[in-house]
Amino acid sequence: MRITGTAISLNVPDVAASAAWAQKHLGFTEAMSADGFASLSHPDAGMNLVYLRTGLPTFKPASAAGRADGLLVVFTVEDIDADYARLREDGVDVVTPIETEPWGERYFQMADPNGVIYQLVQWVTPTDPQYAS
Repeated sequence: MRITGTAISLNVPDVAASAAWAQKHLGFTEAMSADGFASLSHPDAGMNLVYLRTGLPTFKPASAAGRADGLLVVFTVEDIDADYARLREDGVDVVTPIETEPWGERYFQMADPNGVIYQLVQWVTPTDPQYAS
């Protein structure tokens, strides 16, 4: 198999709200859109964010429509503290303040207007010796 592209497709009630949020706060740009659909790209992300409006009859499988239980959209960044400060200043809904796990995962989580959870992470030196390489 040769994979030629990557996207994550999120089923949300308000496509425009999530798309605008990702553009404003994460630096994505619109690659294409139509009624009930938006595909966003980012030069550094390596994937597209696709938003599909909940209730579209073309959404398959229908059993997954409107469900994203436990889904986190995660991006690794270079300066988590600067991004955290900027996004808080922008008024982003931070749902998990910045934390550092003993294995070296420094992260925080935020929600877009549809409740999609995005996590930014930076890998740092583990504080617990059992995780040191």
